[in-house]
Amino acid sequence: MSFFPRSLDSTLSTEIRCSDSCGCRELLPKILVFQFRWPTVMDMICAMRSVYFSLFLTALLIGLLAAVPAHESEARGPFSYADAVDVAAPSVVNVNTSTVVVRQHYQRFTDPFLRDMFGDMVIGKPQKDIEQSLGSGVIVDSHGLILTNNHVIKGADKIQVTLHDGRTVPAKVVGTDPETDLAVLKVELTGLPVIPIADSGKLRVGDVVLAIGNPYGIGQSVTLGIVGATGRNQLGLSTFENFIQTDAAINPGNSGGALTNADGFLIGINTAIFSRNGGSQGVGFAIPSNMAKKVMAQIVKYGHPRRGWLGFEGEALNPALAKTLGMKSTDGLVVTVILRGGPAHKSGILPGDIITDINDQAIRTPRQALNIISSLQPGNSITLRITRNGKQRTIHTKVTARPIELSKATQ
Repeated sequence: MSFFPRSLDSTLSTEIRCSDSCGCRELLPKILVFQFRWPTVMDMICAMRSVYFSLFLTALLIGLLAAVPAHESEARGPFSYADAVDVAAPSVVNVNTSTVVVRQHYQRFTDPFLRDMFGDMVIGKPQKDIEQSLGSGVIVDSHGLILTNNHVIKGADKIQVTLHDGRTVPAKVVGTDPETDLAVLKVELTGLPVIPIADSGKLRVGDVVLAIGNPYGIGQSVTLGIVGATGRNQLGLSTFENFIQTDAAINPGNSGGALTNADGFLIGINTAIFSRNGGSQGVGFAIPSNMAKKVMAQIVKYGHPRRGWLGFEGEALNPALAKTLGMKSTDGLVVTVILRGGPAHKSGILPGDIITDINDQAIRTPRQALNIISSLQPGNSITLRITRNGKQRTIHTKVTARPIELSKATQ
């Protein structure tokens, strides 16, 4: 006999039944409402099956969650990059420059007689004006070395650096490299926070990046984006180009600032933007940290980078030019200019020669030749394989130091 009234017991019995898949037709309420009779064996089997089925579903769910690869969750990234900013921001500084500019001023005569004699205008005394500009920089040494862009400090008569803690100190130029648009500054302070530097060669398109700098002089700001491309060149920004492209907002004043990865490690120096109105349009460029480190090391050691040089200019072969020169292939570089007294001139290379290999590397573009030659140190040996009048020759010579001011096309 049930504890419940007959009508209630009857209602429950008709609405709640065991799963058909169980094969049991007994009513669940006989267990659920605790009737006085002992449960049958079939009741116990149904109950155990329900428990086992619940355990099975729980185990299956846990297994599916555990099967999600760790790198997929990492790729989604954190909800906040505050930790990365804490790592990098103390090492990013504001760079303020002042340049004295002499301008010629003109004066207008008010006296009609003087205007008839000397005309409307007369040259007045030159006046000195001070132009100021803003940029950013990154502390790369605890003893005061700061990496920035050359165009940020070019021609400056006075450079002031404002640190993250608010201190403003004068800075001097250690050296510059206009051909990569990099410069190294020095402030007379010690114990400065240094930004950790990552291997920019490991960057992948789609990686999250942060741009930190001083846009428009409003103070340090952080913007978020991804790597849109790597190895960008032929942009006409500098001689040696290997830019990281990003859509992280880079605006005037960000130049020389840090481009970091999601951990706050430096992977580039923000340098330029593609813009039709002067503001960010989602296409910014940064010098990779690997290139910046090499240039900085040579600037600190020599005052400027030391690169190999041969002294010639060349042009890539195209089908029409190859046909004119009797070449079956368009691989190679035709020499167009030889600088007198340079290593190429002394080794016997002539205009019209076709350079097919440099140090056993096939040559297809002038930029490829430039990068190979400039990567050598002055005094290093170099081997060129050339074609002249249909005959192949091998030339052995040594590179000399690349002059600081050169045409971008000169190898």
